[in-house]
Amino acid sequence: MDIPKPRNHPSSLKRRREDSANDDAHPSFPNSDNNGVDLSLLDAIEKSHSTVETLDLKTLKKLVLSFERRLRDNIEARLKYADQPEKFADSEVELHEELQKLKLLAAAPELYPELVNFNTVPSILGLLNHENTDIAVDVVSLLQDLTEEDVLEDNDEPAKVLVDNLVENNVLELLVQNLLRLNENDHDEANAIHTTLATIENLIEVKPQVSEIVCEKTKLLRWLLGKIKVKEFDGNKEYASEVLAILLQNSTTNQKRLGQMNGVDVMLQAVAMYKSKDPKSSEEEEMLENLFDCLCCLLMPLENKERFVKAEGVELMIIIMKQKKLAYGSAVRALDFAMTKYPPACERFVDVLGLKTAFSAFMGKASSILSLLRLVLLYCVYFFFTIIMCE
Repeated sequence: MDIPKPRNHPSSLKRRREDSANDDAHPSFPNSDNNGVDLSLLDAIEKSHSTVETLDLKTLKKLVLSFERRLRDNIEARLKYADQPEKFADSEVELHEELQKLKLLAAAPELYPELVNFNTVPSILGLLNHENTDIAVDVVSLLQDLTEEDVLEDNDEPAKVLVDNLVENNVLELLVQNLLRLNENDHDEANAIHTTLATIENLIEVKPQVSEIVCEKTKLLRWLLGKIKVKEFDGNKEYASEVLAILLQNSTTNQKRLGQMNGVDVMLQAVAMYKSKDPKSSEEEEMLENLFDCLCCLLMPLENKERFVKAEGVELMIIIMKQKKLAYGSAVRALDFAMTKYPPACERFVDVLGLKTAFSAFMGKASSILSLLRLVLLYCVYFFFTIIMCE
């Protein structure tokens, strides 16, 4: 039995998101044109063209010093004029511009170790707690650009240096804290949610241990479950399902942790919405597959198989099979995971006439014969196991 994987490897997820950037089902990226180009980055390049000829160590030092100076000015202005926002507004515009300029570092990832040596990372990350969420959003966008897979390609060591330093300086906790305060009804903040999830995915790509660290130290799993519970479909719900599948894919710890958070029941409720209807778009179809990937991952630990049976997951999968909608193949796969090495699930499957439903659903479908035979084999194993126990 293969371990369930998200339908798209993280790298292909990025390509697919870029290809569908113009789709109304997805939130558009902030400050982007119709081609998905980050206009703020282009603007920063244009503004700095006259002063930044080449991106080298000397240029990096100038960028860092300029950023630190604007940061200090903003802190001082906010302290001095705490009750007069108009008097520190200019300093925040200037700080915003400096953060945009730092995006230029994405063109020279080999300089990341020097950025770490300058001890600039803590200053950048501290802005994730800034009272002005626009500044925090700027930081999230910067982090995504600096950790993008295309940027880090062929720069493994510099990437590891940066990501290790980010994690040491609590980037995961700060990103999730900021995520929790973002309002999805605000267009820019909704885009920032998407960017935050992309940044976490980037960090996992460089440092796989992040998948367990972020679940242990933050409330990300609970936030993802809450997003998946929302009935309305949107791009952030799809992306939440993708990130959750990545977090569960190779981590028994995360699978057990989510099971203890009522994750099995949440996944069953999510897929139950499609028991008698098909997704309306390719993006929604992708989300449904991700949800089943999550469910299959959850069904690997024994305790979650028990939760699945108690929540009448077997019955739900059989109902989905009877409807013969798009999700029926995924339902069979979920039953496969639930019944493997767990006789109570096999017994429930037989008791609710699962074999009859299986033969009926797969009649004439050659591509599903192997899945059907596997279910029958699992039942046979359970049957002989029962006989042996009785003797």
